[in-house]
Amino acid sequence: MNQQSVALAELYRYLGPEMVLAAFSCLIFLGGTFRASRQTWGAVALLGLAVSFTALVLGPRWTDPSNETFILPVIFDAFANFVRGLAILSGVVLVLLSWDELSDKTASDYHACLLLLTAGLGLIGSANDLVTMFLALEMVSIPTYIMLYLPKHDNASKEASLKYFLLSIFSSALLLFGFSYLYGLTGSTNIAVMLNTLHEAGTSGTAVPAIAAIALITIVCGLGFRVTAAPFHFYAPDVYQGASTVGAALLSYVPKIAGFVALLKIFGFVLPPGVQAVSHIGTGLSTQIPVLFWLLAVLTMFTGNLLALLQDNVRRLLAYSSIAHAGYMLMALAAAPYLRPQSESPGGGPDGIESLLYYLIAYGAMTVGLFAVLVQLGPAEKPVENVDDLAGLSKTHPLLALLAALFLFSLIGIPLTAGFTGKFMVFFGAMSVPETNAAPYRWLALIGAINAAIGGWYYLRIIAAMYLRNPLKPIEQPTRTPAWATVIVCAILTLGLSFPPGSRYLMRWTHDAARNGAPAQTAGDAPVREVAER
Repeated sequence: MNQQSVALAELYRYLGPEMVLAAFSCLIFLGGTFRASRQTWGAVALLGLAVSFTALVLGPRWTDPSNETFILPVIFDAFANFVRGLAILSGVVLVLLSWDELSDKTASDYHACLLLLTAGLGLIGSANDLVTMFLALEMVSIPTYIMLYLPKHDNASKEASLKYFLLSIFSSALLLFGFSYLYGLTGSTNIAVMLNTLHEAGTSGTAVPAIAAIALITIVCGLGFRVTAAPFHFYAPDVYQGASTVGAALLSYVPKIAGFVALLKIFGFVLPPGVQAVSHIGTGLSTQIPVLFWLLAVLTMFTGNLLALLQDNVRRLLAYSSIAHAGYMLMALAAAPYLRPQSESPGGGPDGIESLLYYLIAYGAMTVGLFAVLVQLGPAEKPVENVDDLAGLSKTHPLLALLAALFLFSLIGIPLTAGFTGKFMVFFGAMSVPETNAAPYRWLALIGAINAAIGGWYYLRIIAAMYLRNPLKPIEQPTRTPAWATVIVCAILTLGLSFPPGSRYLMRWTHDAARNGAPAQTAGDAPVREVAER
């Protein structure tokens, strides 16, 4: 057997978490035909996620991957394990959130699809080949179509599922088109080979062909749909409004993980082991990538925040909120190519990739937590629809109102919340771009601060309705224990990740993921601690 055959034969040892999730998914699909019970299949789904996480933590470590990076379709470096861990933890939260929102008949299908989706997320982080990346992205998208429909079967839910299905297919076609150009440009679908080929062309003085710009634009368009970046956001408000509350929660977070992880890997923001180091990461396809993400960040922030001011439906408002926060994450990507060299020098702080990964986790905690509050306040058949439905919540459900206010303050970026720490890291990164390119990024930080202030208006409008108005209609007393668990977990994360030791641990985790396990320089640790302590 040759080296490639041996390497491929060994892959099953490292795919344990995904294999466990796939096995439990098949078990739930099959078992659902014999027994209809949301309690049973919710518990089995949690068991599958627990076994998968155990396999990830106790499984074999990939100790010397650099020689195999250029032949394997998947790799299991520090970044891959970060994404796999995040996917499993997100799966646990989503199982708890949806536990009581499903009927006994649909629970098995929903939880089985959720396990497949979780496995797909992990494979996106591990993908080292464009074909594998595309299949993993579809492994996330296809279960999502089904999961949007299962919690409720009214016309609005059908319309939301169909809209997301049709537009997702269109975005996948754009993504495949861009991948085909990359294959034609580099002669390989292996991401490590592709990045090395583009790097060698740049260092030899050979200009990257203009066809790379077409690949760049179509890939960004295809993945922009998943992260709800403007102008690819147009489906989100209608789909969020028509879907169930748990469906909207799923869409607000899971596609963002998939889209941003794919962007980081394809454009070389996170380099596979063995790939030649480059002075400016993320610019292998084009030196105009920072400019493109700068423009997308500005357009996305303004689109999300300004249109959210006009909304009264809570789920539509949170859809535009999701768009606005995608803009803040794009700020981190725009600044990342200029921050990595500086962050590795003595006195340097966290780079744009660490800021993005931190913000992604903080955003998930506060957004899913807010959706969990909405789940507590109304079942799938009679959900909370408008801001007026939350009027007087502090009088009828004071604890839920307090927790909802916590999540809203975090979305604004109020100190002592994870949202503040995430925004601080993103804005601080934009302000830290070296002097030769500083002016556009200082403007970007100012634009981000203006948008954060605009966003504060519509978040505070919800808080004002909860605390300054009288109830307009009775809200049922929440009795959904799993959803309560989701609210509590998200609240703990929103507070715990905002200051040490939680913030320091998460920064270290994101640092290891962004650099694929490369050790931090001692001189550069002080700014990381300083940001964590703030």
